[in-house]
Amino acid sequence: MAAGAGLRALVVDDSSVIRELIAVNLQLEGFEVTTAGDGESALQLAVELMPDVITLDVMMPRMGGFEAVEHLRHDGRTAHIPVVMVTGRAQAADLARGESVGVEAYLTKPFEPAELVEVVTRLARRGCEAADH
Repeated sequence: MAAGAGLRALVVDDSSVIRELIAVNLQLEGFEVTTAGDGESALQLAVELMPDVITLDVMMPRMGGFEAVEHLRHDGRTAHIPVVMVTGRAQAADLARGESVGVEAYLTKPFEPAELVEVVTRLARRGCEAADH
């Protein structure tokens, strides 16, 4: 059985190439993947789909990743969903801000697909367990 079988991921990035790369890697592991191109769409989809994990870019139009995480954490329906930031912005200030808003993991672009799958799978399982309680 694939590592992500039965798990749902929401992949959010304004780059269609990056979105597709992340989605394909997760789908190969059995994840059911939905994608979005900005933070506002991500918030709507998070409430509709209740994914087990969300990957988010930092810099996006309409609403960036950090702001999206703040909204997710302040909504009781989505506060438990683990978030993995997948971004080119990896300065200490970015990492600190991510931690302060409640990001569970931080991967920098270019990322290693195997590492992405491992981190997302681990957090999705935890998110799935949190949703069951």
